[in-house]
Amino acid sequence: MTSQLITRLRRPLAALSGLALLVSISPVLAQTANSESITLAAYPPATASVSGSIVGSFSLANIAGSDQQGNLCAGFADANPDHILTLQSDFPTLTITVNSGKDTTLLVQGPDDNSIHCGQDISRSNLDAQIADNNWRAGTYRIWVGAHEQGQRFSYSLTVQE
Repeated sequence: MTSQLITRLRRPLAALSGLALLVSISPVLAQTANSESITLAAYPPATASVSGSIVGSFSLANIAGSDQQGNLCAGFADANPDHILTLQSDFPTLTITVNSGKDTTLLVQGPDDNSIHCGQDISRSNLDAQIADNNWRAGTYRIWVGAHEQGQRFSYSLTVQE
């Protein structure tokens, strides 16, 4: 009877083991970006530019409705982040700017899941998105570059500067 019980439990135990492995890998998969990653050190004053393409199908409001300053998180992007930003030290100020000539949005999450920064139009005449904020902690940030309208596709450059 004991061997029959063990035989019956093998499949469910194997399935649970596979599920546990998948759950342990999920944080690594969530860190995968669609485009180039960025690493910044504080000295000399840091600036980096990367490029990417917007695939506007996933609502950024699914990640966060608004950020800690009350800015709405709007637009459509890919479900995976477009870029991973690694800050090797704390930054007193940081500006993240999209340059596409189109109507873009930004969502930055990190270094923990509860820290959200959202940005939209730089001005009425420049519809590209920008986030300029203070007190950025060292760590890993996920960046989504979105379009205001769902289904849009176009290229952009992204600049991160101190």
